Amino acid sequence: MAFNSTHLLRRAGPMLLCVAALAGCTVAKPRTDDPYEKFNRKMYAFNDAADKAVIRPVAATYRKVTSDTVRRLVANFFANVKMPITIANDVLQVEPRSALRNTGRFAVNTTLGFAGLFDPASEMKLTPDETDFGVTLAKWGVPEGPYLVLPLVGPTTARDFWRLPVDSYFDPLSWYGDRNDGSFLSQHSPNVFYLVTLRARGIDAESLLEGVYDPYIFYRDAYRQRRLYAIYNGHPPDEIIEQMQGTNDVDVDELLKEQHEYEKSKQPDKPAHE
Repeated sequence: MAFNSTHLLRRAGPMLLCVAALAGCTVAKPRTDDPYEKFNRKMYAFNDAADKAVIRPVAATYRKVTSDTVRRLVANFFANVKMPITIANDVLQVEPRSALRNTGRFAVNTTLGFAGLFDPASEMKLTPDETDFGVTLAKWGVPEGPYLVLPLVGPTTARDFWRLPVDSYFDPLSWYGDRNDGSFLSQHSPNVFYLVTLRARGIDAESLLEGVYDPYIFYRDAYRQRRLYAIYNGHPPDEIIEQMQGTNDVDVDELLKEQHEYEKSKQPDKPAHE
């Protein structure tokens, strides 16, 4: 797949103007509250049920019928085909060095890497560096807004929500789906398959939920922390980390007690001594 930088800049032009209007702002402090928790928990339960009923079984089947090598090649392909999203946001973030490096990575892997199946760019020290429009808005000072869980989308925030439509503007898979017609919406199958590969990779991390008292809180805090590290390129300031981990409004002893009671309830009853 050839990369046309002029076409990308033309598409990015309106976004550049919008982001430029925010120039001079600093990254807004992260929020730690959850004003829509009641709604979010209902959406979390819905997504969890849908995952167990449909999404995870499909992802598990994909893992079962493919080898590690095949899954790695597929992951390489999708990481490469999604690279224009990162390049566009590098431009919007006014990061010319990152934009040039990622453009070079995309060009090398698309050509020498056989459409991205292989990753010679990493051997040339063109390491991957992903970003998105949610990070772009954060770097230009747009507040995070409330935490949200959306049906079949999952965790996001009022700010990160906008990366869904905007990043699709630079996504070759979305271009393909929008410009082609197929029976039963088959033109969107590449994007669906991409989502399946992401869920298949997440199966390995499911053990992290074992013994977790409240999975909703676990996912919420993990999402917020992951986005924080993305915004600060993996090195958030200490004061921001302390704010995210702040315990001023949290009864730690009560949380530990609840966790202990939960773990105790999961243990099998010991037989009574005669």
